[in-house]
Amino acid sequence: MNNSRNAIDVRNVTKVYRSGSLEVEALRGVTFTIERGEYVAIMGPSGSGKSTLMNVLGCLDRATTGTYLLDGIDVSGLDDNALAQIRLKKLGFIFQGFNLLARTDAIKNVALPLFYAGVPPRERTQAAIKQLEAVGLGDRGKHKPSELSGGQQQRVAIARALVNDPAVLLADEPTGNLDSKTSVEILALFERLNAEGRTIIMVTHDENVASHAKRVLRMLDGLLVSDGPPAPLRHTEGDSLIKS
Repeated sequence: MNNSRNAIDVRNVTKVYRSGSLEVEALRGVTFTIERGEYVAIMGPSGSGKSTLMNVLGCLDRATTGTYLLDGIDVSGLDDNALAQIRLKKLGFIFQGFNLLARTDAIKNVALPLFYAGVPPRERTQAAIKQLEAVGLGDRGKHKPSELSGGQQQRVAIARALVNDPAVLLADEPTGNLDSKTSVEILALFERLNAEGRTIIMVTHDENVASHAKRVLRMLDGLLVSDGPPAPLRHTEGDSLIKS
């Protein structure tokens, strides 16, 4: 096991996109660390670099220059196959659109990362059922996405993200397709997972959503312009479910 306290260590990372003679600096020398067990939100307006940063953190894209250590492993120079293995073993992804297989039941959707990891069928089914129970869907394992509400689908996606016991959970606008009440329930689940020791990094444009994190990184024009506690929560109906 890695003894480093840091789940994420980003050092002077840049990302330049080139199209012919045109260059766009999406990230311009970003440096920060995230310790194990932190709950961090990344915010910024459109074009600020937050999505590019998320792609780099998720090993979906490579930095142009700089160093990125994920769970103590320098992933900066890894090839595509090695990056795929890192994503499979170290990261859990939660998306705004859920990204579930429509014709596949919840158990098989949750077990998918273990299928790709070569885990035997019985073991991956047992692990998937355990994670569905952990997110309150133990009785929905045989349901397909169309038979579940939006909030239930996102819980299935969270269970899928957890099934490989990742070092880091990456959530990209995880409440973006949910109504306010369901969003509160999903954020409460995130808070519980964090309380259990999970490292969570969440991209959001919503200050109220970010206020549930413990720390907010704010991006602007490819730069990290602030790093600190979230703004105070603005009270909306249902927030008491989180704080009570």
